Amino acid sequence: MQAKKYDAMIIGGGPAGVSCAVWLARLGLAPVLLEAGSRIGGLCRINPFQDDWNASLPGMTGMQVADNLELSLKQAGVPALLSHAVERVEHEDDCFAATKAGEPGDVVRATHLVLATGVTARRLPEMAATPVMRFEERSTLGSAADAAPGVLVGPGVHIVAQDFKQKRVAVLGGGDNAFENALYAMQHGAACVDVYARSVRAQQQFVRQVPAERVREGAYRIDAQARTVDGQHYDLIMVFYGWEPSTHFADSLNLRRTAQGYIETDSVMAQTSCPRVYAIGEVTQRQHPCVVTALADGITAAKAIQASIERSAA
Repeated sequence: MQAKKYDAMIIGGGPAGVSCAVWLARLGLAPVLLEAGSRIGGLCRINPFQDDWNASLPGMTGMQVADNLELSLKQAGVPALLSHAVERVEHEDDCFAATKAGEPGDVVRATHLVLATGVTARRLPEMAATPVMRFEERSTLGSAADAAPGVLVGPGVHIVAQDFKQKRVAVLGGGDNAFENALYAMQHGAACVDVYARSVRAQQQFVRQVPAERVREGAYRIDAQARTVDGQHYDLIMVFYGWEPSTHFADSLNLRRTAQGYIETDSVMAQTSCPRVYAIGEVTQRQHPCVVTALADGITAAKAIQASIERSAA
């Protein structure tokens, strides 16, 4: 049983959660960070590619960004509970209590709660009932939930680990991730790469690099077990259907959500519909989700928590 009550409990150790925790500590408050994985970094930890969109860290890979997040947390002196998946969060009289999955006696309490658990790659409908992998498994295998041989879900290290030489590859999805990873497979020796998109939404800089005859726009049929799309057999099927928020553990708080299931927040303070509960990063369906906007979200929530504590003390 955790006896200490913290000023703020941040659930999720990606850029948003780490930014919030570091700022809270630097502001003189007492945060604690809970992370389901064995390392800090969130999706950055399984991204081996350079993040050229991060103007402050040119040339660094997602994994290097994750290392810096880990170092920042350590230097700020923030206690981080790793391999600490949260099963549920409940609102008690004057605080919030988070129970560790599989250990009902392991409870962390804080007067403020920050949800920073990010998103999980959407799976094929027939894979939806498959349990989502733990972070350690994703770090090794890469996918959010690879449920059939030769079916890879979402971006990450599992794509880099593949041998694409002379493979027939189907890429499902019409966004940036789909086209970027189709290009990666093409550049690494795939015999053919076909992109199946109900609609093409990717940036034209990516779309233009994929031969138009390899892009099939409109409805299509998938058999994941047989690895066929519209009757065509493939050695690999890569699924890029976008993302869904990872917030099931907070269902008891009855937070107001968007039609897509993301948490609604005040645009100025990152406050949710529940007092003293904040949501930051991609659980809020940011217009432009990336490391930089996630870091900014963390600062916003930290300053809002500081203001809340100062009001209570006045």
